[in-house]
Amino acid sequence: MSRDVLGKKFQLIIIFTNQSNIAMKQFMFSVLLLFAMMVQAQTSRKFTIDLTEDGKAQMVAFLPEKPSGKAIVGVPGGGYSVLSNTHEGTQWSDWLNQRGIAYFVVNYRLPNGDRSIPISDVEKGISIVRDSAAIWGIHPRDVGIMGFSAGGHLSSVISTHSPYEVRPDFSILFYPVISMDERVSHVYSCRNFLGEDQKNPDMVRDFSTQNAVKRHLTPPAIILMSSDDRLVPPVTNGVEYYKAMRNAGNECTMYIYPTGGHGWGFGPWFKYHDQMLTELGNWLDAHPAPKKDAIRVACIGNSITDGHGIELAPVSGYPAILQQKLGNDYWVKNFGVSGRTLLNHGDLPYMKETAWSDAQAFNPDIVIIKLGTNDSKPQNWKYASEFKQDLQQMITTLCPSLAQSSKKGKKAKAKQPVKPQIYLCTPIPALKTSWNINDSIIANGIIPIQQEVAKQYGLQVIDLHTLFANDGDKMQTDGIHPDEKGVRRIAEIIADALQK
Repeated sequence: MSRDVLGKKFQLIIIFTNQSNIAMKQFMFSVLLLFAMMVQAQTSRKFTIDLTEDGKAQMVAFLPEKPSGKAIVGVPGGGYSVLSNTHEGTQWSDWLNQRGIAYFVVNYRLPNGDRSIPISDVEKGISIVRDSAAIWGIHPRDVGIMGFSAGGHLSSVISTHSPYEVRPDFSILFYPVISMDERVSHVYSCRNFLGEDQKNPDMVRDFSTQNAVKRHLTPPAIILMSSDDRLVPPVTNGVEYYKAMRNAGNECTMYIYPTGGHGWGFGPWFKYHDQMLTELGNWLDAHPAPKKDAIRVACIGNSITDGHGIELAPVSGYPAILQQKLGNDYWVKNFGVSGRTLLNHGDLPYMKETAWSDAQAFNPDIVIIKLGTNDSKPQNWKYASEFKQDLQQMITTLCPSLAQSSKKGKKAKAKQPVKPQIYLCTPIPALKTSWNINDSIIANGIIPIQQEVAKQYGLQVIDLHTLFANDGDKMQTDGIHPDEKGVRRIAEIIADALQK
């Protein structure tokens, strides 16, 4: 029985007891006792953790009796000047614990112009939850964040700016402050968070988090707001975040209720309270975590991996199709970034991207490297002499043991366990010279180096250039990128190689 339903029964009983009916008083006591027992059954443990040595930042934990493996870190609002940590904090514990979700409310320190203070507190909370996941019955990669108003902004900052290790797996944003431009947002949230940097347009832009959304890397989000919110205008805040997520192809859901104003949180006074809980619950149920022992597959590459020209590429690109073909025993993640080169002196080096550090932090069991197409451009291939060493750098960074075994020779390498397994994909054929991409350089310059390096380290080459040679009908009009049939073909080839 949900807490709001129990609340309605409780109010009805109070009306009856005003008649001084002793029997009804006894009945009311029994119901209250039952209510207390039910609440206790939902939460098996409640405790507080100091996030700072002085105890000024704390995290209150509510662990469910029957954990589902999912956890949520709550971030209350309050304009970065106070913490509204009841209806935007602890009052959520019963509902979440009923669903088997572990819940942690972070009472973060206020920034007073130093944004690093609340950011570090929330990151510390997420780190503790993941580090203690096994003890608390939590899947370490099913840890979300839930923020309200200014706490919604802080949650979106953690979702877009924080490193992979402390970035949440999903975001729940209630009537969030998104923009740091005080002309279209909540003035005091902007000033309290940025301090003197409120005068710096670069900082205002960077921490207006719709500008920091990254394709494939920013976690799925649900945004819940009221149309009549006058304190934090939804159109210039939450809607902007939704638009950025949708334009990036990232999964994002948005609910805008007709009325309710600002700051309703878990408050039963909110007209759409029950509807909101149903919709949020359905969304949470639709986002199961990957299997704990799933084989992790990192897809590294350029626009062909990223999914250029493919609508909603995070769910329709070749890595997403590869996930479907491999099944739940695998966990495939897309770390592709359009336009990137393997060459560190190329115009857009992959190894300087957030996706590169994320791919390493993912701790993959298998890595699919599909780079080289953009390296064939004249401005990049003038550094052709560096292609081999840069490819070696990428491989040995991903798997340092390969560097050691390569020095010791094949016999030593064979005895040493290697993780991750690395597969080198040759570029698919370039049917046109769009963007000055040169298929002759790919075939005669890049692929031979890939094959040489693969032999050096004992890696398997997936020769997409040959296997895709007869699939010109599966290309977009630019002659460089595969269409939806083409990405499916690539996924089939790679899945076949992995399963063999």
